[in-house]
Amino acid sequence: MKLLLSAFGCGALFGLGLAVSGMGQPQKIMGFLDIFGAFDPTLAFVMAAAVGVHFIGQRIARRFKAPLLVPAFPTYEFTRVDRRLVIGSLVFGTGWGMVGFCPAPGIISAGFGTREGLLFVPSMLVGMAIFHGMETLRSRALTDETGAPAPSAAK
Repeated sequence: MKLLLSAFGCGALFGLGLAVSGMGQPQKIMGFLDIFGAFDPTLAFVMAAAVGVHFIGQRIARRFKAPLLVPAFPTYEFTRVDRRLVIGSLVFGTGWGMVGFCPAPGIISAGFGTREGLLFVPSMLVGMAIFHGMETLRSRALTDETGAPAPSAAK
């Protein structure tokens, strides 16, 4: 139960940060990417703040022998830059640049009922289903971002 409450709290804090900073608005992202037009540096400040908070959090966490809510710190099996990572990053970045949404801001926007968000979220889910299908066809074990087996694959 503690783990679920912790995950909910972290997600709520993240969502609140996105909402307060205005990052749920695709216009902010488009403004950041429009370096030769109406450039809006807001995203750079949000990213810098996030990196700063993460840096401090990591320094504090390293003082503990184990995390508070799980038995051990995660290990990262996939740390190399390979073709698949580069192509996936290019596809993600292209989509982000075209519509101004990545998953969390898109979900926030859909939650507010905007037309763009309500179109983006189902499209994102279709893309995720296509990925899942491709991985299944290739007989690859599904993993999370750390390389550990994904919950649906850990049976």
